Amino acid sequence: MLAKKQYRCIHSATCLCKKGHISEEVLFLVFQHLNWNPCLIANLSCVCKWFDDIAKRVLWKEFCRTRAPKMMLDLQSGGSHIVDGNWKALGKLLIYCSGCNKELFRSIHIPGHFVYRTRFSRTSGKSFLLPQCRTDVLYVSDPCEHLDHGEGDDVGFFRGIFKSFAVSRVKKMLIGKEAKFHPTEVCPYCKAKLWSMLQANMVPSSACSRLGAYDDCIEYYVCLNGHLLGFCILLPLSDSEEGSELE
Repeated sequence: MLAKKQYRCIHSATCLCKKGHISEEVLFLVFQHLNWNPCLIANLSCVCKWFDDIAKRVLWKEFCRTRAPKMMLDLQSGGSHIVDGNWKALGKLLIYCSGCNKELFRSIHIPGHFVYRTRFSRTSGKSFLLPQCRTDVLYVSDPCEHLDHGEGDDVGFFRGIFKSFAVSRVKKMLIGKEAKFHPTEVCPYCKAKLWSMLQANMVPSSACSRLGAYDDCIEYYVCLNGHLLGFCILLPLSDSEEGSELE
């Protein structure tokens, strides 16, 4: 059910529908019929401020709940409000690989792109946490593989989100270590400041094993809202592994 909300119309001055707008209930039913298509939600957000507001409050929320229902239920359980007010950012995280620019990861520049489907795992997330932080809940995606044309390596980009990051052991440890924020870069999903887990010496060896990456070629950042983005250089497949993929 839609939450009732009373507010004045926030159409922009150039909006073509200043004389009135479709009701939220009708818009909800239209996008429900469209199965919460993310491209159409993004296009609708560009029409005017009113449509952008309902997209952030309602449409992105329903998209996330439809795309990853079990994950969303877990993220909101136990009184956690980590995703409330950040549905657009979470929707983008589900379907967008941010790539990287030269300021974040080893002077590599690979543009971001949308992905059709990505698997996020709470079990995998444990591998990215130090033993003393493994009571935290972290969902991490499988790596999105790319070729670094500069070095010829296979590189992987992964992303994730913490449940209740504000009260997590990871955040408490980062603050205790007086970890510094990245001086220029921000989270590509919510524009919040970023902590480097590598600089804070909080990248466990289990993360490399989980990703199939070289031990010294993995790093990731966590933002103030609990979004994670990372990079690794992937170990090459052996001949036997390549053959099994082709069979």
